[in-house]
Amino acid sequence: MEDQELQLVERAQQGDREAFKELVEAYQRKVYGICIGMLKNPDDSMDVSQEVFIKVYRYLEKFNRQSSFYTWLYRITVNMCIDFLRKKKRVQEVDYDDGILRGSDEVEGDEHILPSRLGLNPDRVYGRKELRQKMLEALETLSEKHRTILILREVEGLSYEEIADVLNISKGTVMSRLYHARRYFQAAVENYVGDELKVS
Repeated sequence: MEDQELQLVERAQQGDREAFKELVEAYQRKVYGICIGMLKNPDDSMDVSQEVFIKVYRYLEKFNRQSSFYTWLYRITVNMCIDFLRKKKRVQEVDYDDGILRGSDEVEGDEHILPSRLGLNPDRVYGRKELRQKMLEALETLSEKHRTILILREVEGLSYEEIADVLNISKGTVMSRLYHARRYFQAAVENYVGDELKVS
C-alpha cells in the first residue's frame, strides 16, 4: 500500500471524514465499474456502490492491512454484488467444470478474451458500439463466478494473486476459472455476433 493511501486509511480509521472522502473519490469509479460489470443496471450499480462505501465506513476499523486497501475494497464490492444478484434471483447459474488446471503459470489466450482464430483486430472490435453491446450480452450468459473473474482480470487488471485474495480462492483456482471463463465467453460471443466478428 502506498504511503499516502496508508495515511488516508489511518486517518479515516481515526474518524477523519475528509480522509474517508478522499478514499471514496479515489475508488468510486472503480467500484462502480465492478458493479456495472456484474449487475448490468446503472441504478442498481449506483445503489450497490453507495452501499459498498457505507459498509467500508462501518467496518474500516477492522481493516488490518494484511492485504492492500483496494483488494479489501474489491472483495467487499464483489461480495455485495453477488449478494444483490442472489437476492434478486436475476442470474441463472450454469455450473461449469473448473477441474481442469493448466500446467503453465499463465493461461492460454492471456492477451485477449476474444477468439484469436477469428483474426480479430481488438481496437476495431471495441470501437463498434453495437458489437460492444452484444459482447455485454454474451458476458451476461456466463455464470456469476466466471463473469466476476473476467471483470477483475480483464476490466480491473488485477493480478492472479490479487484476484485470489479478493475471491478468497487459490491462485490455481483463479487460473483454471479464468481459462474456462475466457473459453465460455468466446463461445458466447460467437453465438451472439457470428460473422460480425470477422474482419474483412
